[in-house]
Amino acid sequence: MAGRSDEPQVIWARPERTGRGPRPAYSRADIAAAAVRIADADGMDAVSMRRVAAEIGCGTMSLYNYVPRKVDLYELMVDHVSGEYDLSRPPSGDWRADMTYLAHQARAIMRRHPWVVRIMSSVHGISPNALRCLDWCLAALEGLDVPPGTKLELFGMVNGSVMTFVANEQAVAERVRSAPWSAEREQAVRGAYLAGQVATGAYPHLAALFAQGVAPEGDADATFDRMLRRLLDSFAPK
Repeated sequence: MAGRSDEPQVIWARPERTGRGPRPAYSRADIAAAAVRIADADGMDAVSMRRVAAEIGCGTMSLYNYVPRKVDLYELMVDHVSGEYDLSRPPSGDWRADMTYLAHQARAIMRRHPWVVRIMSSVHGISPNALRCLDWCLAALEGLDVPPGTKLELFGMVNGSVMTFVANEQAVAERVRSAPWSAEREQAVRGAYLAGQVATGAYPHLAALFAQGVAPEGDADATFDRMLRRLLDSFAPK
């Protein structure tokens, strides 16, 4: 297979196309955009080298000259959607506001491209758009008096928390879509079951919580903002 190597390789360190010959007919941006279109339309399982090659109009084996491995294709895809962050405005000087601004963008991107949470990982953190985003964040965190490594942890934890939140939203939405009844009906049935279990006395601490009138927050946006506030609070100097 073209481009095969027994040594680790970084797709960004490679030329746009391996080998000699005429100017490449396609760019990585073309390939990434095609793969993203397929994933957006038909899900991540539909993304294959054969399908992407057909989308851009080249042979499957020719595509390997541009993207040696499927994991490289995934990296191109994550970088492509990471380019959707709006980093045109400079950091405001309020690190909390800036990180909240970025987190809301991350949630919106993951909602537009639901497959992202499935393939995103820390190994994608050295792609051009990921580095651009990280650099913006570090500029935003200049006013936060914590060690540099802690700032990196903050960036990673915000991103990871957003991914987990969106993944849960997707799982709930998928359950609703696949059910033959309404979301309200399922929630009512589950609520009744929970109330019955609490009433048995087997869960005294949970019963005490509910006796105080505490109920799960139903507004996903409010829950998201509360999660962010608590996370950012944990990084504020004491």
